[in-house]
Amino acid sequence: MSTVRWLALLVGLVSTSAGAAAPSSEAPAVVPCLEAPKPGMACIPGGPFLRGMNGGPHAPARPQQEVWVQTFYMDTHEVTYSAYKACEAQGRCRKAGPNYRDFDHPQQPINGVSWYDAKAFCEAHGKHLPTEAEWEKAARGTDGRLYPWGDEPATCERAVIMDSRGRSCGQRQRSKTHAEVGRPEPVGSRPPNPYGLYDMAGNAWEWVADWFTPSWRACGAACQGINPKGPCAGQEPCAGYTQKVVRGGSWFWPASYATTVYRRPHVPSNRPIFHHFGFRCAASIEEAQALPEK
Repeated sequence: MSTVRWLALLVGLVSTSAGAAAPSSEAPAVVPCLEAPKPGMACIPGGPFLRGMNGGPHAPARPQQEVWVQTFYMDTHEVTYSAYKACEAQGRCRKAGPNYRDFDHPQQPINGVSWYDAKAFCEAHGKHLPTEAEWEKAARGTDGRLYPWGDEPATCERAVIMDSRGRSCGQRQRSKTHAEVGRPEPVGSRPPNPYGLYDMAGNAWEWVADWFTPSWRACGAACQGINPKGPCAGQEPCAGYTQKVVRGGSWFWPASYATTVYRRPHVPSNRPIFHHFGFRCAASIEEAQALPEK
């Protein structure tokens, strides 16, 4: 990628007209990033970006549309096992997590949590679960890239995924048992994307706030325009909707699931427990201003 394109991605200047776009006259002014950095978070500049794709086999990602998201902050890493357990110890989070051995190392992403667990953790820390629009903007930027690093294929050097031989990156042999097929690696073990975010592809699936819809077209106005939040703005109850969304793929899934557009539905209770479901948090400008400096 050229230096010019890289910088354009960072400041949100590159855009391409595709699908339904928010009229410029309706879009609010872009709020600048805060002067003081927020530890453990990266600022994602506001503005339009391309969400979804027009081709390919994954119908829920169709059609590609331009949507507009205000400036926000995103955790640079997936929430770790140690961070979640600290929240438990403080009485602010419900007990949750993996049942398998070797999934409980301090710097591994927390696994086996429900959507409710993830939402509660983020809110306990003055943040929120990212919307699908926020997550995808943070993962792919403004140029419609298929993976956080660009359009080059996913490999074990770029993401913690299941390789072409059917085993997780780093595993020497395939086993018949789920636990021995592989495991997540410490967060940040692969290079970041241009925004400075790690593991937006692979390692752990990440819960987002929205209810799952069979396609962006089926979702309609709730998924279009400015700062879309999906049906019922992600709140409960939401008549006709029973599944939330996880994004980004995981150590247990192949490269085709680790794209910036793949949307996987799952019940918010996460029952039965899927040990490759984790999350990271986001913060609006207002939430970020209230966060401690250290």
